[in-house]
Amino acid sequence: MLKELRGLQRTLQREKLSEFKRRVSWGDLITDRWENAREYGFGEGSSCYDNVLILGEVQVGDHTWIGPNVILDGSGGLTIGSHCSISAGVQIYSHDTVRRSITLGQEPVEYSPTHIGDGVYIGPNTVIKRGVRIGSQSIIGAMSYVSIDVPAGSKVWGCPARIVGHLEEHAPDEGASNKAR
Repeated sequence: MLKELRGLQRTLQREKLSEFKRRVSWGDLITDRWENAREYGFGEGSSCYDNVLILGEVQVGDHTWIGPNVILDGSGGLTIGSHCSISAGVQIYSHDTVRRSITLGQEPVEYSPTHIGDGVYIGPNTVIKRGVRIGSQSIIGAMSYVSIDVPAGSKVWGCPARIVGHLEEHAPDEGASNKAR
């Protein structure tokens, strides 16, 4: 049986490589990302890689893409809006054990709901602290640590993350041509 499984794995990897120019984990070879999302009760058209760790109560809107190797911690409540991109390696938390650890177990685990609005892009390997609210149509740069609330339409990045701009600052002019800039 193991020989047959390995043969199947090789065949599926060749097909994936030929069609999409990518190699993925075994779980992602034999599951469907859109079916995974439906099984979790996520919104219509959302997708979720098989290797995503999902804890607790996680709600996801429509047409949201959740990349590989993501952690979605809903133990304190996590909502993610529609039309979001949650890039590879992102970690979104709604609990932490900091106070419990430094008090040698005297304090409890802390929980706070975390909220991601609609149309949010979260870059690869970003960490979002418990209790953070990210407003709709915001961009979070890669490898950021977000421990502050983010107003809608903001551009945020860094470690720790800080607001570096707003989307309307870089909107094209009304009469701008379509030439490359």
